[in-house]
Amino acid sequence: MCGIVGIVGNVPVAPLLVDALKRLEYRGYDSAGVATLETGGVLARRRAEGKLRNLEAKLAASPLGGLIGIGHTRWATHGAPTEANAHPHATDKVAVVHNGIIENFHQLKDELKAKGRVFASDTDTEVIAHLVTVELERGLSPVDAVGGVLKRLTGAFALAFLFPGHDNLLIGARRGSPLAVGHGQGEMYLGSDAIALAPFTDQVTYLEEGDWVVVTRQGATIRDENDTVVQRPMVVSAATAFMVDRGNYRHFMAKEIHEQPDVMGRTLGQYLDFGTGRTRLPALPFDWARLDGITMSACGTAFYAGLVAKYWFERFARLPVDIDIASEFRYRETPMKRGGLALFISQSGETADTLASLRYCRAQGQHIAAVVNVTTSTIARESDVVFPTLAGPEIGVASTKAFTCQLATLCALAVAAGRARGVLSDADEAKLVQALAEVPRLAAQALRLEVQIERLARRISKSQDVLYLGRGTSYPLALEGALKLKEISYIHAEGYAAGELKHGPIALIDEKMPVVVIAPHDRIFEKTVSNMQEVAARGGRIILMTDPKGAAEATISAVETIVLPEMPATVTPMIYAIPIQLLAYHAAVLMGTDVDQPRNLAKSVTVE
Repeated sequence: MCGIVGIVGNVPVAPLLVDALKRLEYRGYDSAGVATLETGGVLARRRAEGKLRNLEAKLAASPLGGLIGIGHTRWATHGAPTEANAHPHATDKVAVVHNGIIENFHQLKDELKAKGRVFASDTDTEVIAHLVTVELERGLSPVDAVGGVLKRLTGAFALAFLFPGHDNLLIGARRGSPLAVGHGQGEMYLGSDAIALAPFTDQVTYLEEGDWVVVTRQGATIRDENDTVVQRPMVVSAATAFMVDRGNYRHFMAKEIHEQPDVMGRTLGQYLDFGTGRTRLPALPFDWARLDGITMSACGTAFYAGLVAKYWFERFARLPVDIDIASEFRYRETPMKRGGLALFISQSGETADTLASLRYCRAQGQHIAAVVNVTTSTIARESDVVFPTLAGPEIGVASTKAFTCQLATLCALAVAAGRARGVLSDADEAKLVQALAEVPRLAAQALRLEVQIERLARRISKSQDVLYLGRGTSYPLALEGALKLKEISYIHAEGYAAGELKHGPIALIDEKMPVVVIAPHDRIFEKTVSNMQEVAARGGRIILMTDPKGAAEATISAVETIVLPEMPATVTPMIYAIPIQLLAYHAAVLMGTDVDQPRNLAKSVTVE
């Protein structure tokens, strides 16, 4: 989940490295550092604990020169987020930055200590620097030294190496974590993703699993895991179009919440023909009508998008869905019938557990489909068919617009599957497409409730615990609402299926407990009202999210109501997601937390 960057250029690179790290800070912000080769090829480093601004202050006080360098922004795995544990890690012969986890570092460290090597940090990464140094001291070249060390590492990594005395050489490697090569005019780049390289180039080559690369100003030579020189395609990255800022918003999260009417409309327009009332999908390597079911896997908020989609696929297409959290699925050794469909959902397309689950399903003979926001990601590249979400870059760590665009994509897929399987008629399809066409308008109306939601957030911000309840597709939204609140406000919250209230959670209800009930007026609304009455009878403070009809029928005095517009039941998850996001956002702002970069979290979970 760390971010790495490397530049071999023709102008001083330290400011450029910091600029690139700003675009990677979503990957981690526990500490940061850069290393360059100054005059005479001498290695120099600057590192700082905490946010990137602390590193900038150090560089302002003590600048670095040099036309070649590497940089890193860290999400701590091994060792506390201190300056000593910040990357780059270095000896007198090499500096290295690392994203991932070296699983056998204890054995390697013991071996190195026995040889007299002295360690300055608690990280697994420093082991790599010492291993390469031992090989260099034996007389090997940097390329041969790194090539040998890579074979000794167990685990996941993306790496970038810098060598004192070699001012025209960077070496990069990837296994399990993404790494891209950027091509310039007389200068070259390495980065965790294309967004980091966007200010410098749009010509990008993505390393494939097991690849490592030797980079000079003249170009890049890529070797595979067997050390065979290989060619990988160069692509034109769209990341330069995503040079984003907060605009007039206080936080990226606020901006991204307010972008949802536009990005959901754009996403739906890719899969639906609103003029004819039909779905339109790319060519598929499978036949919906021949499937017995779908296996879905994802992590975090993307998993909740999949839970909503389970309701849609089973209702509209009569396709059973088996969905599991990727970190569990990958180890379950699930038996799978060959020729089935496995669908994976990820904002970044680099989520380690989701990628491992994909590869398991590939080995089981499944067709692989992916719903991703980054079409150049590893998950996208390893899938048979990709269904992009057009959310644009999401900078806030807590997912908002990526989630609703995932929902939009998955709903369109479910409708297409239902029509292909003969479950839905032409008229049914047209009706559902029309309902989805209303999503941007409805989302804009939901955003107009922000002033009321901000007022309610004051109550939430004073609470220690919050309960979220919902039924049907509102149940995954209850889970998502609780997650959002936990992520950015640090208030303990739990989401439950409303029907489970009497099976335990009701014991928590008292006059101090806010209970957020997500309940559009649908065929199970009356059931949810009965749960609300149980909460009210015990003094619970209810915040009800419903529509005008639901507000009129929920005659409970303890209720504070957020009234959303009337809408078809199919689209409620996409619209009701907005008030739960706003509630969490404003509670966090009132509590003074770092909304865009909440503690202990990172945007892209590329380590297990």
